[in-house]
Amino acid sequence: MSTYPRITPRRTKVGLVAGGLGAYWPQFPDLLPQLRRSSARVAERMRALDCEVVDAGFVSDAQEGAAAAERLREAGCDLIVGFLTTYMTATMLVPVAQRSGAPVLLINLQPTESMEHATFDTGQWLAYCGACPLPEMANAFMRCGIPFRSVSGYLEDERAWEKISRWVRAAGVRGALRHGRHGLMGHLYPGMLDVATDLTLVSANLGGHVEVLEFDDLRVRVEQVTNAEAVERTKVARDVFELADSVNEDDLSWAARVSVGLDRLVADFELDSLAYYHRGLDGEIHERLGAGMILGASLLTARGVPAAGEYELRTSLAMLIMDRLGGGGSFTELQALDFARGHVEMGHDGPAHLEISSRRPLLRGLGVYHGKRGWGVSVEFDVTRGPVTAFGLRQARDGRFGFVVSEGEVVPGPLLQIGNTTSRVDFGCDPGEWTDAWSASGISHHWALGTGHRAAELRAVADLIDVDFVPVQPS
Repeated sequence: MSTYPRITPRRTKVGLVAGGLGAYWPQFPDLLPQLRRSSARVAERMRALDCEVVDAGFVSDAQEGAAAAERLREAGCDLIVGFLTTYMTATMLVPVAQRSGAPVLLINLQPTESMEHATFDTGQWLAYCGACPLPEMANAFMRCGIPFRSVSGYLEDERAWEKISRWVRAAGVRGALRHGRHGLMGHLYPGMLDVATDLTLVSANLGGHVEVLEFDDLRVRVEQVTNAEAVERTKVARDVFELADSVNEDDLSWAARVSVGLDRLVADFELDSLAYYHRGLDGEIHERLGAGMILGASLLTARGVPAAGEYELRTSLAMLIMDRLGGGGSFTELQALDFARGHVEMGHDGPAHLEISSRRPLLRGLGVYHGKRGWGVSVEFDVTRGPVTAFGLRQARDGRFGFVVSEGEVVPGPLLQIGNTTSRVDFGCDPGEWTDAWSASGISHHWALGTGHRAAELRAVADLIDVDFVPVQPS
């Protein structure tokens, strides 16, 4: 995709505050310098997680804790990390959690795996005492109505740092949702009650803004595309895709024009994602625009601006979440069950995440899109072999959103050649049992299919944004 580079997402901002009980410093003169060195090492490792670190320094009492709280509140962080270097009172960190407006992660990382018990004095032991205040913090946070999460380990404990990194990645997704602008263009596919989303509930559950667009917003931008721009976009398509013999040059040229217009639409409205559908009639311009979206929407998705058809706003949001976690995330639905091989076949016509294709993606010309108006070019590929995660957003009767998640593996096998993305997924159980359990979760018609096993990361995101987490993994 070097000919069509990814966007640069907003950077995750992490606030960091370390602390310990000031009464110890005159009693044990070597303790504070050691704890400050540990704090500096934590800050160094946090910056290596590809995030902006706002370091509020080291606090020794409630007054310094309150000052740190104000600094971190003003910084507008996505996550606050409180480093318990030794014992400290809850009153030193509760104001940080209350005022920042960001979720808080407490970390207890002692200097090494184990103390030198035979030689350590009290001051040296206290450097290993970060676990001591953790139950106190948990109790105080609970009584103050503050969600609690923590990671315990030692300073160079890679297991602990992987957990910390997971929380930072989750905070980045939370930030992308809270600051996101999500386009919704056209109208609902007739009769799809499950796809319908109360737009207010997006802001209520996830934050961010839904921009309601007309297909005329796209039409006027496509009309402004020059012949030279359309030719250049056609060259991009030929670089990125393999073209089947069925691709009609006029259809490809039209799709290229729509692609350039889509880029302008996304830029003008500052969109982070897009969901769309328009039926149209008798070959008029709106029908042609809707049918010409697949090339441009797939290129946008590969750049990091996921686009989903059939007006599937919750799935375009799921694709955004999966993309920001590094898993791609392609527009997906059930296609068939292969009981002979034990596989679930899933995929979709329309937009696909090109970065997770197992091969060079194919553009295939279609005379008709099944169940939709129009004709033109469509994308065909299967997702890279190996671990994958199916992930969708459900909307419950009470309006609460939930993450529906299932981990499986894309495996080889025969695939349809009809201009769809199609993948064979082995979920480790009978495909009929998986399909029943997946459907019973409250998932809707579509979801995102992404690479890697992402359940732990998605659970962390669900925790930070306070939505339900619904794992589907029948044995």
